[in-house]
Amino acid sequence: MRKIVFASAAALALIGCSKPTVDFSGATADWPVVGQNNSGQRYSALTQINRDNVSHLKPAWTYRLKDFSSGGESHGATALQVTPLVVNQSMYLCTPFNRVISLNPESGEENWMHDPEVDLTGVYTPACRGVSYWEGQPAEQCQKRIYLGTLDARLIALDADTGKPCEDFGDSGAVDLTQGLGDLTTAEYYLTSPPLVMGDKVITGAYVQDGQRVDAPSGAIRAFDARSGELLWAWDPVPPTQTSVTAADIKQGKTLTRGTPNAWGLLSGDEARNLVFVPTGNPSPDHYAGEERGDLDYYGSSVVALNADTGKAAWNFQTVHHDVWDYDMAAQPVAFDFRGQTPAVIAATKMGHIFLLNRETGEPLFPVEERPVPQTDIPGEFTSKTQPFPVKPKPLHPASLSENEIWGITPWDKQYCREFFNSLRYEGIFTPPSFQGTLAYPGLGGGTNWGSVSVDPVKQRMVVNLQIAPFTMKVVPQDEVSDVSGGDLVGLAPQRGSPYAVTRSVFATEWPDMKPCVEPPWGKLVSIDLNSGEIIWERALGNLNKLAPFGLGKFFPWGTPNTGGSIQTAGGLIFIGATLDHYFRAFDSDSGELLWEQEMPYAAHATPMTYRLNKDSKQYVVIAAGGHGPLGSAPGDALIAFALED
Repeated sequence: MRKIVFASAAALALIGCSKPTVDFSGATADWPVVGQNNSGQRYSALTQINRDNVSHLKPAWTYRLKDFSSGGESHGATALQVTPLVVNQSMYLCTPFNRVISLNPESGEENWMHDPEVDLTGVYTPACRGVSYWEGQPAEQCQKRIYLGTLDARLIALDADTGKPCEDFGDSGAVDLTQGLGDLTTAEYYLTSPPLVMGDKVITGAYVQDGQRVDAPSGAIRAFDARSGELLWAWDPVPPTQTSVTAADIKQGKTLTRGTPNAWGLLSGDEARNLVFVPTGNPSPDHYAGEERGDLDYYGSSVVALNADTGKAAWNFQTVHHDVWDYDMAAQPVAFDFRGQTPAVIAATKMGHIFLLNRETGEPLFPVEERPVPQTDIPGEFTSKTQPFPVKPKPLHPASLSENEIWGITPWDKQYCREFFNSLRYEGIFTPPSFQGTLAYPGLGGGTNWGSVSVDPVKQRMVVNLQIAPFTMKVVPQDEVSDVSGGDLVGLAPQRGSPYAVTRSVFATEWPDMKPCVEPPWGKLVSIDLNSGEIIWERALGNLNKLAPFGLGKFFPWGTPNTGGSIQTAGGLIFIGATLDHYFRAFDSDSGELLWEQEMPYAAHATPMTYRLNKDSKQYVVIAAGGHGPLGSAPGDALIAFALED
């Protein structure tokens, strides 16, 4: 692997300066939750690696997960999105095939491996973003546990020390999450994100396959006893006017309400206030909201606060009304204290809108305006007359596009893109799907996606990465549908049970180039002052390495579409992969200056983490680099730990 450093570090080497002395004093820290803590801040107080010495970061060890695939008849290409945990003096992670692995955090040597032998049939993108850790009382059976949500809809508990199933949990270590869901089609319901552990409860959301049918399985949130696996409560996300299905009902054989919003991203929690924050998707199907959908939009595309003991909704804030764009809340809500005293939570959206909310009430901390938006012309469909727009922070993604702004690398590309643009309906953000074909800008992949944001609670700054990747959507009457195949983001969404299917594609040049028809940057990294709501700095994220011929792409810092997230440290650093260009980077958190970058064997579409086991050990930064098949980056299996050179 090749390391690239800025000239300042190179100049030191040329004049014979010695390597930096590694500081073995200061803080130590685990990384016990995927988001570092249940608040999801992705922040570390470690300072051994800092802005002054990060240029001397080197690979310390590499572990190969082995589980990756370019896809085939049974399942799609893998995406390596895992953030490992370091707790209990061990590292814990999962592979895209749901194997759970424990490693020595300082050497990368394997302690144990558990293979739940999941059925991957029909899974569009095998992925696992992480596992969860729980610790009970001394002398309890299976006192330290790792929890995994699987791609065949199981919740598994493993002994953290041995990797063996906890026999007292569910049925010999596993709970069947299909209980209460009714009939399911193949790979229609499964988990890609880790469950949230709050006290002695394990709380799950789930992925529900997009755009398939009106009566898709329920998106209910459920809590299970951490020891026994007993179902404690279920939040059935129906409007308050409708009778919800409870945990007691499920135990009596009742089916949860079908077609309700789900939460496939990470949940977060506030232990002091006993609240769980749920980022919801839109009701089924994604791109149609006529009478067949019913009145299930009440909790759609929202942040919902639930009581952790009962599952009752305390408040909800909707980021999109009557969502027909698939602008679901993918990002984990992130808790912080606004101006050091008001409990707050961040809702980052696919539209590039950032809503700062009081986490006790859900009320916005900065003004939010309801603004008129374009209306549907599809018979039987209806759309909200207004949508919420935050005044601060200002929207991070462009909200409009004109013909004069259409872009192409060559005159032929530009002409193709202009003709494509003129063939579509487009009246700005929230232009609804149409028979003609609609430009969705922002695209349904974001903006901001599951990587969410990171927060420095000391400096009161958040950092967010987003992509500029427009999509198209075209409504097709059901009697004209001949091909019902489709993927998660592109292809046909059949929307069975509604009058219309919808085709989805990217607004880009022709295959195989597939360059966005909008001017770079196509990926951005933005820092925001949480006290004022003002942008501190923003910069392009990524270059065209691996995307342009003859090795010239690295000289084009145009940003790339990206997925994954960032972390921040007290050493004044932001670490992030996420881009298509195979680089892992460190930025100065004050200025946004790029301080270090390392080319990886595969693109790193995961969120990194950092830890230091004791005062005599090094600080490590770890990133999973294994590509993302559906994004077009080659699948792989590298987990790489970095530390300062000796």
